[in-house]
Amino acid sequence: MANSFSVLETKILGAKGLTAEHLEALSAAGVSSKDELKVIGDAATLRELVPEIDVEIAERVMNWASGQAVASGPAMPSGANAAGGKMLLDTTDVVYCVHCSAKQPKDYKSGDLCIACGRQAEPVLSCFWCSASGPGVFCRSCGAKFVPPAELDLALLLRQEGLPKDEVPRRLAAMTQADKDLLWGRVRRSRG
Repeated sequence: MANSFSVLETKILGAKGLTAEHLEALSAAGVSSKDELKVIGDAATLRELVPEIDVEIAERVMNWASGQAVASGPAMPSGANAAGGKMLLDTTDVVYCVHCSAKQPKDYKSGDLCIACGRQAEPVLSCFWCSASGPGVFCRSCGAKFVPPAELDLALLLRQEGLPKDEVPRRLAAMTQADKDLLWGRVRRSRG
């Protein structure tokens, strides 16, 4: 093969789908390096030089040569932008509405209503373990996972029965409605 692609470039081009015949045709057309592929500019021009190259392969080769990100499935890093554009990273103080996922303004305070849907963006929940309250998924005082407000009494009953802190939310989530109805009966009996 009379090309001057480096061994690594040749392996990468092979991984993109080019065969030895494609590489020879590229060399005959005067293309023998990644920089010369960049001069070609796009997949259509590459196919004009070497018509045997499939459209999809030509696009992969040109995206690699130009350094653009390609949506190639698992090889693409998590959160990468397939269009090759800029990626937006949020800071840790960004709050999204739990109902509609709208980003809340910088002056947002816990308990405020969502600017998009009007519901409480980050509901304040009570902890079944330590009775503290706050927003989020976990209690900021003891670390217990919050349970839905409608199941708080059930969680308190399970806590009184001696279930560990991490087991109570899991057990409630795994229960059927019939199991919860039985627990509600026990809650009502304990109150009366």
